[in-house]
Amino acid sequence: MRASRLVGNALEVLEVPEEPEIPEERPRARRRGRTTLLIVAAAVLGVVAGTCTGYLIQADREPTKLASLSQPALAQAKGPSPEPLPASQDRRVKTDGDLRKLLLKKPAGAKTGDWVSDDRWLTLAEVAETADKPGGAFGDLVSKEFRRAADTGWRVGSAYGVEIRLVQYRQEEAPEASDAADGENYYEDSKAGTDSWSVPGSGNAMAYVHTRPDTEPGYLPQYNAAAVAWRGDILMKIFVWDTKPISKAKIMDLAERQVKKL
Repeated sequence: MRASRLVGNALEVLEVPEEPEIPEERPRARRRGRTTLLIVAAAVLGVVAGTCTGYLIQADREPTKLASLSQPALAQAKGPSPEPLPASQDRRVKTDGDLRKLLLKKPAGAKTGDWVSDDRWLTLAEVAETADKPGGAFGDLVSKEFRRAADTGWRVGSAYGVEIRLVQYRQEEAPEASDAADGENYYEDSKAGTDSWSVPGSGNAMAYVHTRPDTEPGYLPQYNAAAVAWRGDILMKIFVWDTKPISKAKIMDLAERQVKKL
């Protein structure tokens, strides 16, 4: 390094020695990972030690006896097997047979109703046609797994008439017969001027007498009564009509006798 100074009238140049460079101190880098490795190693050793200790404890214990997989022989019933139910007591035989045989017979002196078909079977469409809204009833019968239906009926004189209808359902998914009976009961009971009674010995049958007649210009007033019941997969519906009030005894008698045949 050079410096200058003025001596008299002359400029003197001097050599100034340079200061030695001092190296810059940097922080010492910290070694990483050693503590982590120690922790992992300790954990592994702990697991191994615990496993070995547990094994040694179990090895010193007496073995636990397991329950026997066999069982003692069951006592067998002795004597002949029970006889199958006779057809008269087996409801399945009755209801899978000819449904028409479960209908009440026409009383002596009565005439077969002109609404009854020759074979007394009703198709799904014919059952739907008896409803107030046939289109909706048709769809309901399909969805409710309609199987088959039969009916009978008779007239006594010019005004008194009876119709009995049995509708059977497949009931593969729901108890449709009881559901249908609930709907019929609601319909009959909702009419104004209706008296109702339980039918003895049936469990669910109901009888209805409508005290207010249906009237239409040009026709005599018509009084109505009905009975509703279900058993198993069969819905029973009885209709009675006349130009004079229908007694409780009349509809109850029909309902009791028809329920007994199901």
